This record gives sequence, C-alpha cells and structure tokens, in this order.
Amino acid sequence: MRGWIAVLWCLVAAPVAAQEFTTLKGHGGPVMGLDMLPDGAVISASFDNSVGLWQGRVPRWFEGHAAAVIAVAHLGDGRFVSGGDDFDVILWDRESGAATRLDGHQGKVASLAVSLDGGWIASASWDGSIGLWPAQGGAPRFLKGHDGPVTDVAFAHDGARLFSSSADGTLRVWPWQEAGAVSRVLVDQGFGINELVVGPGDAWLAYGAVDGATRVVEPEGGVEIADFTLDRRPVLALVNHEGSGQLAAGDGHGYIMVIDTREWTVTRDFKAMERGPVWALAFSPDGAMLYAGGLPEVVYGWPVALLDEYDPADAAEHTFLRPPEEMENGERQFMRKCSICHALTPPPSRKAGPSLHGLFGRRAGEVEGYPYSPILANSDIVWGDESIDALFDLGPDHYIPGSKMPMQRITGAQDRQDLIAYLRRATR
Repeated sequence: MRGWIAVLWCLVAAPVAAQEFTTLKGHGGPVMGLDMLPDGAVISASFDNSVGLWQGRVPRWFEGHAAAVIAVAHLGDGRFVSGGDDFDVILWDRESGAATRLDGHQGKVASLAVSLDGGWIASASWDGSIGLWPAQGGAPRFLKGHDGPVTDVAFAHDGARLFSSSADGTLRVWPWQEAGAVSRVLVDQGFGINELVVGPGDAWLAYGAVDGATRVVEPEGGVEIADFTLDRRPVLALVNHEGSGQLAAGDGHGYIMVIDTREWTVTRDFKAMERGPVWALAFSPDGAMLYAGGLPEVVYGWPVALLDEYDPADAAEHTFLRPPEEMENGERQFMRKCSICHALTPPPSRKAGPSLHGLFGRRAGEVEGYPYSPILANSDIVWGDESIDALFDLGPDHYIPGSKMPMQRITGAQDRQDLIAYLRRATR
C-alpha cells in the first residue's frame, strides 16, 4: 500500500517539480516589457534599446530602436511588435528578422496590444493618442480623447471595443471600428492608471494605478467587482492567464500579487525583487511559470506554485545603487549619469550606449559595431577634457542636437572635472 501511495505522490508532484526557477541573462539594461509566444519562447524589451527572443536561455537579438524599448506583443503568426522611447513601433518577423517600422507617434510608445484575430495592432502613446495599425499593412488611424499620456490599451474579445488607460486618471472604452470613434469614460479614479487587462469573454476589466489602486470592474458600466488595493504603489505591471484563472500584478516596491480570478482571492503575495520595481510580467503558456522584469538586466522566472518558497531576486548590489558616501565624487557622477548606459570594459557591450573603454583621444562615432545616430557617426568631435566638459555643461541636446543621448547636465564645474579625472583612469 505504501508503495502505491509513493507512486501516486510522485505522479501528483511531478508537474510542480518539473518547473524550476530560471534566469534569462544577456540584456545590458533594465527589462521593461515581456510577452510569451505560444511555443514558450519569451520576448523581452529592454532599456538597452533591444528586443530579446529567448528559446530556453539562449537569446536572439532584434536591433532597430534608437532608445529604450518599453513594450512587446506577439501576433500569433510568427511576428511580434515592439515600441519604445524613440516614438517608434516596429513589426518584426521572427524567422527572417525583417523589421517594418510603423511611423506616426510623436511621443513614447508605452504599450501595445493585438486584436484576438491578429489583424490589428494598437499602440498607446505619451503623445495622447492610440495608434491602430492593420497588421497586414496599410495606413494607420489615431484615436484621441484622453487629456494626458495614454499608458495602456487592450482589445475586447468581442472585437468591437477597445479599452485604454491614461495618466489623466481615466479608463475609456472606444467603438474603435467606427469612423470618428468617440470614447466613453468607464472609470475616473483620480490618479493616473498605468495598466489594464481584459478578462475572458469580456467578463471583467482589471486596472492598476499610480496610487496603488488594483481594482476589477464590470466593462459595461465600470461597476466594481473586486478591490485588491494594498499600501504599495505604483502598480506597474498586470497580466492575466485565462486558462488557469490567474491575474498577476507587479508594483514599485518589487512585489508580485497573484489573484485567483474565479474566486477573487489573493493566492500569492511575493517579494520578487530585492531592489527596485517590477516593470514587466508574463505567464508561460500553461500558466505554471511567471516571468518578471525590473531594474536588473535579467528576466526572472518562478514556478507559480512555489513562489512563496523563494527569496527576492537580485540580492547582488548594482553599482549604480551603491551609497554615495562609499564613492569618490568622480565615480559618483559616473554612476549617476553614465553607468546605466555605458560600460567601462572593452566592447562589445549590451548596454544602450557604446563602451567608454579607450574614450580619450577617440573620435565620436568610432566604436565598431555600435549603431550610432547619423549626427554622431559623422561627427568630428574628439573626446577629451574639453569636449566631455562641454557635453555635460551644455547637455547632449545642445552640444550634439539630434543624438540619442538622454538630456542631462552636470551643472557644477568641479563635479565635471572630477568626472573627467575618474574617466581618464577608468577607461584606460
């Protein structure tokens, strides 16, 4: 009898035991967006300007964005789409790597959605509009109605409606297929709404907000179904797995809350990140694994059934998070202004900017293999004390207008000199 019990226990335990904590390493910056392909491959969007496609733990890189990539979504036909801080939406072919650029936004692309039939792509942008793109090509349409940046967008399962959220604090519903579609406010909760998810069969709509509000409402009239708001904010990621009835929310404190959408109860509340927020979430196709991205340059994956047994990820300290008093001033300036985008080690580097190794005496635009903007690729600037000082005194937007470098300055002359002295030593 005991033997049969042991066999039965092995059979029951096998699905859980087969799932293990995993890490996907290779990005050169924080992980901002995630999606899961039907075959279990993971797509990741990163601050390093790239999209990663992971089969197992092996990445394949898709390069085309000129700034941080924020959002990714798959179409179900071997293609996927990405959007980022460069205002661009790019449609990628998985097999060939071919990229089709979808132009039209005038602000950061914060989120992407694909209609259930795969025929349409929707993009939410900080320019205040929603882009609607035919997946097989054709002219886009743009919906306007929010009074602030559009933060997320989702198609209803009925195909007739589109939901959107905004920093203006509203959640709107659009009859998007109608000419001159006008939106209707479904929820006005005061604080900006970051994330939204449509439930199976359009039975419910969940949203997460800047003030930590995590609520589920009825999608016709906005009547509240459940409230899971905790004293953690903001809510930065929200994902649903229909087959297993799981809704997961990630927040600025590094927690992931998992909700049973059949009983509307919290089943897991897990400190996922030791440092920083949870920016992105994705379930595996079977709902057994939950993947997350945040400040680390790593995608983490946990077995959902064992979430509570794990310590927070990324216990290792990031150099740019070291206490200021532990660094000399020049190093401190580098960590604050440069380290998240630039490596000091010889290339190649997966960070968003080129390696600074051998910086002094080098002409701008000369690191082999780095995709410079035309303004830097054709520049006659030679990096040295004077040019680096001018770069941070005036700011990149004035010293090299049109470059991909973020707008930032170091206003103190001594701070700039300390940075230059540190770089002279550290980039040799």
